[in-house]
Amino acid sequence: MPASKTRTTLLINLALCVGLVGCAAPRMAPPPAPELPPGELMRANLAGSWERDYSRDDDVNTTLQRAYNLLAKSVADQRLGTPNRSGMSPRQASALVALARLAELITRPDVLTISQTDHEISVSRKDDFSMLCQFFDTGPKSTSSAYGRETCGWQGRDLVSVLQLPEGLKVVHQFTLSEDEERLRVVTTVSSPTSPVPFSLRRFYRKFERLPPEYNCIETLSMKRVCSTGELEL
Repeated sequence: MPASKTRTTLLINLALCVGLVGCAAPRMAPPPAPELPPGELMRANLAGSWERDYSRDDDVNTTLQRAYNLLAKSVADQRLGTPNRSGMSPRQASALVALARLAELITRPDVLTISQTDHEISVSRKDDFSMLCQFFDTGPKSTSSAYGRETCGWQGRDLVSVLQLPEGLKVVHQFTLSEDEERLRVVTTVSSPTSPVPFSLRRFYRKFERLPPEYNCIETLSMKRVCSTGELEL
């Protein structure tokens, strides 16, 4: 899955900003990497315009608390009798918060525009970098550079993108299309050697018809889109 220099540089800078690239903390066994099978025909049609359904999205703080609980339980199981009630070190807790911040930054776009052909899927994200996944007869195409390695493939009907950055930082996106093809779930998982557990956020989207350029649209407080061919009064 080719990645632009701008995109990978952005992610590395974000990782540095939240302190994910550095000395590794003690960690449990890493989660298994997604299995990306050889190239096949496109298994799902993701093409269209998609807008965030905020009512269904994961809450970052709630998800972080669940991850804290998982980390505390896992570490406590490995360190029986530790004087720290939670069993986790300050470094581990800080690394987990850093993962959560990075996942939140990566998943902030509220509109996705997906184009799809027999050999390519392009995901344009409003006010952010785009994703491009290419398929050939021999399978998905992986791209390696000084910044890392990126590849993608199908897990059942789900499209999975795996971006491996320096120092062990990994970003995985999993796109799941509903049976009626009107809803899209994107699960983003960020993992790093600095954190014993990964952090995942779910973002939900619904398909909408993009209006011609001459229409002016705004999002109201009720999350409804209001459009007009003239100027909109707030």
